Amino acid sequence: MEPLQVWGMIARVRANYLSRSHVFSLVLLLGLLGMTARSAIDPDLWWHLRTGQWIVETGQVPHSDPFSFTRFGHAWVSHEWLSEVAFYELWKHGGAAALIVFSAIVTTAGFMLLYLRCLRGGGKRHWAAAATVFGALASAPSWGVRPQMFTFTLASLLLWLVERGEDRPRVLFWIAPLFLLWLNLHAGFALGPALLFAYGGGLIMEIAVGSTSWSQARSMLARVLVLLVACLALVPLNPSGAQLYRYPLDTLRSPGMRSFIVEWFSPNFHDGIYRSFLLVWLVLLVALASSRSRPKGRVVVPLLLTGFAALDAVRHIPIFVLVAIPVIAAALPAAIGERDEGAHAAKSARGRAGVSWRFRAVFNAAVIVLVGVFALAKWVSLARDQNARVAEMFPQQAVAFLRSGDYPQRIFVYYDWGGYAIWNLYPGYRVFMDGRADLYGDELMGQFKDALQLRTGWRDVLDRWRVEAVLVPPGCALAQVLLLDSNWQTEFSDSKAIVLVRRHSPDERGAIFQKSTVRGQGG
Repeated sequence: MEPLQVWGMIARVRANYLSRSHVFSLVLLLGLLGMTARSAIDPDLWWHLRTGQWIVETGQVPHSDPFSFTRFGHAWVSHEWLSEVAFYELWKHGGAAALIVFSAIVTTAGFMLLYLRCLRGGGKRHWAAAATVFGALASAPSWGVRPQMFTFTLASLLLWLVERGEDRPRVLFWIAPLFLLWLNLHAGFALGPALLFAYGGGLIMEIAVGSTSWSQARSMLARVLVLLVACLALVPLNPSGAQLYRYPLDTLRSPGMRSFIVEWFSPNFHDGIYRSFLLVWLVLLVALASSRSRPKGRVVVPLLLTGFAALDAVRHIPIFVLVAIPVIAAALPAAIGERDEGAHAAKSARGRAGVSWRFRAVFNAAVIVLVGVFALAKWVSLARDQNARVAEMFPQQAVAFLRSGDYPQRIFVYYDWGGYAIWNLYPGYRVFMDGRADLYGDELMGQFKDALQLRTGWRDVLDRWRVEAVLVPPGCALAQVLLLDSNWQTEFSDSKAIVLVRRHSPDERGAIFQKSTVRGQGG
């Protein structure tokens, strides 16, 4: 064969490879846009929407609670105010469909950055994509229309910038403005300094064990420390000021939140939704054991930190995935794919030679269209079924009943329904508690559980807080005992919820619950 013919064939194979690479990345992008889409039914979404509406209409960020009667007027750190404004504006102009699409885009952006990091480790595109999808499945329980997805994507971007900064230090300057945005979107901003600290600690470990010389690590370590100090200095640049320094620590140390909120529980590997996370751990251990080179300290320390956090609380699994998946993508393919790389490349070249360029273009376009249709169909299906999903998760009929009547303002609402009640019933009604567990504190959360589960002193809780109406599932213990109590009467009941109201004489009821506000309509 003539030399020119050989070079021509090599050029055609290379061009075709590049074309397939771009197609591969686009297919992954569209597939993730469909995979990560979720209905807008997160229990906290509703009070986020109401808070966003409050901020937009008043032009101020609330510093005290306006929504409950147990903490009305008490100091409240509205740490997600920018997310709430964004969510409300999306809802106002595009409804649930806009929130579904927007959240899918935000989540997918985080996974695409993860994919780029897997490629940067020298992995093949198919391995990088497979590892990314693997990580997506492991973190799927945390997906949703919620501000926490901003933390996931911004943490992914931070890790990408730090790794790119090893070769191109100028990109590290983007971390400070990124962090400023982050700390106004979600309290998960604390992960930023934590990841920088872990990375710097890993560099120090490398120097200590002699795997990296001081001269090699000095400049990067100095940059990371400067960034860490800069990020900590930026924390007060939010509407709550320096209070945000304490907020993440107070949340992590709250026994009430850890015993009451499911996503703060440790993952239960008997539950099928956490099997993928368990598999990530097992594959990671295999990858580390089979790796031909010792992992660097800058990888090991963040891996240990996020791994412990993920085992401690379900909500940290996605962050662990961001750290662990690049390690898996870099280690496993080397053991599997390098033995016959030359033979595989020759076979692939011979196979491509017999396939026309036109056929490949048509095939690639068909794959892209099919995956794009899948993503679009998922979005349309979720938007179409939104009302049905809301009715399945929340007491629509009971809330509509309360809005249509003149019932007592102080209402004890089932925890997962508190935000929904705030969105639909405020300002006509105020709740005992909702998803803002940080506002209510461990003591009040304990009182709520006492009343709901009929623990010792449960009746005192209702009397002390002058609870005059109860909105709970009909099968719960509180509902069952109040049904037998002559001091309470049933005003509404269906298969989803029951509304019970304390009996009062007309004069007594009017004196206690004289309305000072006009009952508003839900958004």
